[in-house]
Amino acid sequence: MAQISQINNCSYSSVLVVSPSRRPTAPFKAPPSPLLCLARWSHSAPRCGYSLGGGMETRAAASSPRRSLVTSGHLRHVESMAQLPSGAGKISHLNAVILGEALASEENDLVFPSPEFSAQALVSSPEQYQQMYRRSIEEPADFWSDIASQFFWKEKWHPEVYAENIDVRKGTVKIEWFKGATTNICYNALDRNVEAGNGGKIAIYWEGNEPGQDGQLTYAELLDKVCQLSNYLKHVGVGKGDAVVIYLPMLMELPIAMLACARIGAVHSVVFAGFSAESLAQRILDCKPKVVITCNAVRRGPKTIHLKEIVDSALTDCAKDGVSVGLCLTYENQSAMEREATKWQEGRDVWWQDVVPKFSTKCLVEWVDAEDPLFLLYTSGSTGKPKGVLHTTGGYMVYTATTFKYAFDYKPSDIYWCTADCGWITGHSYVTYGPLLNGATIVVFEGAPSYPDSGRCWDIVDKYKVSIFYTAPTLVRSLMRDGDEYVTRYSRKSLRVLGSVGEPINPSAWRWFFNVVGDSRCPISDTWWQTETGGFMIAPLPGAWPQKPGSATFPFFGVLPVIVDEKGNEIEGECSGYLCIKKSWPGAFRTLYGDHERFETTYFKPFPGYYFTGDGCSRDQDGYYWLTGRVDDVINVSGHRIGTAEVESALVSHPQCAEAAVVGVEHEVKGQGIYAFVTLVEGVPYSEELRKNLILAVRNQIGAFAAPDKIHWAPGLPKTRSGKIMRRILRKIASRQLDELGDTSTLADPSVVDQLIALSDR
Repeated sequence: MAQISQINNCSYSSVLVVSPSRRPTAPFKAPPSPLLCLARWSHSAPRCGYSLGGGMETRAAASSPRRSLVTSGHLRHVESMAQLPSGAGKISHLNAVILGEALASEENDLVFPSPEFSAQALVSSPEQYQQMYRRSIEEPADFWSDIASQFFWKEKWHPEVYAENIDVRKGTVKIEWFKGATTNICYNALDRNVEAGNGGKIAIYWEGNEPGQDGQLTYAELLDKVCQLSNYLKHVGVGKGDAVVIYLPMLMELPIAMLACARIGAVHSVVFAGFSAESLAQRILDCKPKVVITCNAVRRGPKTIHLKEIVDSALTDCAKDGVSVGLCLTYENQSAMEREATKWQEGRDVWWQDVVPKFSTKCLVEWVDAEDPLFLLYTSGSTGKPKGVLHTTGGYMVYTATTFKYAFDYKPSDIYWCTADCGWITGHSYVTYGPLLNGATIVVFEGAPSYPDSGRCWDIVDKYKVSIFYTAPTLVRSLMRDGDEYVTRYSRKSLRVLGSVGEPINPSAWRWFFNVVGDSRCPISDTWWQTETGGFMIAPLPGAWPQKPGSATFPFFGVLPVIVDEKGNEIEGECSGYLCIKKSWPGAFRTLYGDHERFETTYFKPFPGYYFTGDGCSRDQDGYYWLTGRVDDVINVSGHRIGTAEVESALVSHPQCAEAAVVGVEHEVKGQGIYAFVTLVEGVPYSEELRKNLILAVRNQIGAFAAPDKIHWAPGLPKTRSGKIMRRILRKIASRQLDELGDTSTLADPSVVDQLIALSDR
């Protein structure tokens, strides 16, 4: 069986072609004289008294004269921050800003934290942020050493806190933090909390799919269950460096399985329990696990999903390709399916409830090096082959815990609910590891957020007195569309901080989230980060500065973002371009499993000397960052990154599909939708049945979340004479921006464009 201990295997080579979805809408330029934000904020803030969430009256600070300030490049946003006006209140509703378009109309639309909130915040002022951020950039070793020392390390790190080379021109890309130190993330998340006297504190509230189904575990009980599963895994031969694939829904057993793997040094790879058998098989083939952990079925809303049958199909396919998994540990989810109805393969399949509870609740910890692998998480890639993003233990532990603490202004009394699934990075960093490392009480929800109706989220908030609520813009827009009455029928008085994740949130949804859900009193931590970054990169610190709806605001500690043009030149001041990161940070991924060359080619070769995020970004005159979406061929659907090549491959697998080209378009609810141009085999007629079959092919091969929203029949695709598909033109057609098609004279057959336009409504 393969062990994931040597992470820098190089077996892939390719050339990345960066194809931006948009060009900067205005010339890059720095402002002629950087100004204090205070002057601008003071002029834009309301001058009259206005009501706070609690009815208290306050006034914005008087305007201050504008002053010039000498800046030092990357610290521009820090040096432009000054003492801010105070106050909070309802903000007016404005039209949504379309991502990627001009954001100037939003620049002066500020939302200030209340004085009461700021007074209690972990970072309570711009001055405190300035001091901490400056030190994190100028003295990163000392800054992160001080934070890391708050965790338990069996052995401390070498004098060199970190080592990095992110410049491909200087050799192999390599990032290391706390190398030589030994620790265990499970020990820090569970044992330390129990040893500190918090064993009786609730670690997990579990809410089932059906109202009334619930459960809970204290930290002591969670530790016992993790140890039992750890002992079982060791009993069946899983050891340090071995891979374990976890294909579970949001039962408590999912974080239990993750923590059990971490406890014994095994490398977990959680696969979202919405992926198809084929997608699951791809991941099993790549990491070759010793064990697959699943459950027989799950109910999501009114539907029953037979997960065990999906696993069976995937394991059959893997066996045909020479990869055999000897054990499938299956949890009996009785609320969805009885074990008697579950298909079973003797000798391979084992019921969790029959074996795991027999093992001891004490399990010794496997101490691992800070740079030993912790987990693999596969994310979509533009080549169609999923990328195995590999995170290591020490730096990820420190970074995810620290970002959780400060970005949500976490207090020990908080009840925290993140609606994400652990099949995605958010569920790793901000359902499991980040919160538990801080000793938090979390809510884990199995069901659909609009089942049995659109008030379910707020029913759960009131039931558990949730104070921090973290979700995706997709859900916000969906609930917004269903109407305020589903929100206002519930109290929600426990809410203190709101959060947004997965994609840029459009300002109109931000305002609804703030005004309606948060009663105009809860700051929104609008976080930008990626599977690859491990934790938040640009995000508000709730009590430290005013927010602009739709802006991720300023970088987190230790994060040095830059915006570059197409030639890789850094741009200062107000601008738009490509977002890159200039230095490493503890939570950064270390490689793509078995494919270090692809790691370098994808992330470090487009702009040598930088980590290329793949995202477009604007920075306004106040230094606020606005993410404008992907610039490569990856579509962000409801926070799920889906490679266009994956969807195209699934479409052309249908025998009547000759060719397909997929682009992303704006979607009212999902952020981006999938729009597929499909060319059929000669002589095959267009039909509604075929349209449905093509969508079904994608659902079966990838998952329902990747199903195209629109199939556009295409007698041909716009191609250059060299055969390259002009996706720029397809995006314009899909978005109905027909007056912006640009020059089509370079196409091999320009008449194709007119044919596509004529078929737009078919």
